[in-house]
Amino acid sequence: MTDLAARFRQLWDELAPVGRDERSGGYLRYALTEPELWLRAWFREQADRRGMPVHSDGNGNLFAWWGDPLAGDAVLTGSHFDSVPHGGAYDGPLGIVSAFLAVDELRAAGVTPLRPVVVGAFVEEEGARFGVPCLGSRLLTGEIAVDRAAGLRDAAGVTFAEALGERPAGADPALLGRFAAFVELHVEQGRALVELAAPVAVASAIWPHGRWRFDFHGEGNHAGTTRMADRRDPMLTYAFTVLAANKEARLRDAHATVARVAVEPNATNAIPAKVTGWLDARAAEPATLHGLVEAVRAKAAERARRDGTELTLTEESATPLVGFDGGLAKRLTTLLDAPVLPTGAGHDAGVLAAHLPTAMLFVRNPTGVSHSPAESATDADCAAGVTALARVLEELACR
Repeated sequence: MTDLAARFRQLWDELAPVGRDERSGGYLRYALTEPELWLRAWFREQADRRGMPVHSDGNGNLFAWWGDPLAGDAVLTGSHFDSVPHGGAYDGPLGIVSAFLAVDELRAAGVTPLRPVVVGAFVEEEGARFGVPCLGSRLLTGEIAVDRAAGLRDAAGVTFAEALGERPAGADPALLGRFAAFVELHVEQGRALVELAAPVAVASAIWPHGRWRFDFHGEGNHAGTTRMADRRDPMLTYAFTVLAANKEARLRDAHATVARVAVEPNATNAIPAKVTGWLDARAAEPATLHGLVEAVRAKAAERARRDGTELTLTEESATPLVGFDGGLAKRLTTLLDAPVLPTGAGHDAGVLAAHLPTAMLFVRNPTGVSHSPAESATDADCAAGVTALARVLEELACR
């Protein structure tokens, strides 16, 4: 094991037990809950060890500065701490650990940045607690209204503002204006790098994607006494919609997933009165995504008419096609001699890309699995990611 890989492992092991579920092996690091708050405190501790003052933007995002925060033209890097339910260890935290280690590498080499280097930790990237992904970066950039964000509620009814301890501040053009570029390092969420035999890649684009809530209303009734012909069962409409989403996505070479459902009253011997399902849809092109969602909506609505139920469709979030800054991506590809990959996953980088030059680096994932305990990366590949990120920060902030 190289010295850098050993230092990565030492730092990584400080995070590894936090929020880990013993039964599944996955992580429960929901935004602003105890495990994620511990990680945020760890972030401040790591920054303090390196003499990097930490500032919050009032939205839950943290920024640790190497250099004068008022100097401008800063290079931002980092990621997020929060996880999906029972998610993997690397999605998010890898980008933050790698950022601190990249700063260490530059300092050990005697490099002094001409422009500030900033390590960021964004809040609620996964949207697993409050329902809107990339909430922190959306607030910072003004892509979500403060009133809406403040009122978002988790499953226990706690609002985002309550969890944050204050009303979110919202857009901060002055802070955004201090950043000249953002580079996010992330574990690969696929197996392309395994097939390419490369430890690191540069991202080209993020597929357009979004989340849609399907509310199916029917008539609650007794499971044992209600004739089949008399039922208005929203579960039937929901089940049909799940199958329709799968079929329509396959026809378009797109992705559709329904993995979250809420049932009322959720009793074994009662026909549901309401079923709510959430559709996650993604496609390579915006027109394909629109056609997919519209096809699912039309089939769900037609089935609702047959079942005697009612459908309400709500768009909860939508992210357009994000093509990362072409000049920056080409510059990094040449610098690192790395392959270029698109991704179907959303990231804070996708939100920030509309406001400043943005790029992403991917680190090889041997299993290709993400949002699962099977997500992984070797210490050697993580060290290669740190080295690549350090070279990028040197190129952007030190030359």
